[in-house]
Amino acid sequence: MGLLAIATGAVMMMTSANAQSRPAVEHFGKPTLNGQPLPFSDAVRVGDVLYLSGQIGIGPDGKLPDGIEAQTRQAMDNIGAVLKRAGLDYADVFHCTAFLADMKDWPAFNKVYVPYFPAGKMPARSAFGANGLALGALLEIECQAYAGPK
Repeated sequence: MGLLAIATGAVMMMTSANAQSRPAVEHFGKPTLNGQPLPFSDAVRVGDVLYLSGQIGIGPDGKLPDGIEAQTRQAMDNIGAVLKRAGLDYADVFHCTAFLADMKDWPAFNKVYVPYFPAGKMPARSAFGANGLALGALLEIECQAYAGPK
């Protein structure tokens, strides 16, 4: 019986230590569309990293503006709003993934995207051509940002 008690105590201590060493998960924003909640958070912080959900160029009025440049600008502004709520800005972004409905829009997308970041400090990035984005958007951008220790 003594050996079983020791083993049980050791397992409980290890479980407690693992739970304490796990980073807390913090959620930012509960997005809605036309008053209806969407099934994701705007961003989730785990440890030192803020993971932003993909943003399309939908404006506060719930509509997509015309053209890749206007949608890119609005998507980047949406990202900026999420970063701000988390106490961060574009300088904290270290990686983005861009999904473009038409890869011919690559130069126009870059023209708008690049100035949002500090000169010489562009995040790492991947880009994909996509067939069918939410609400008929021309692009979607998701990012990760360094949030630092709590």
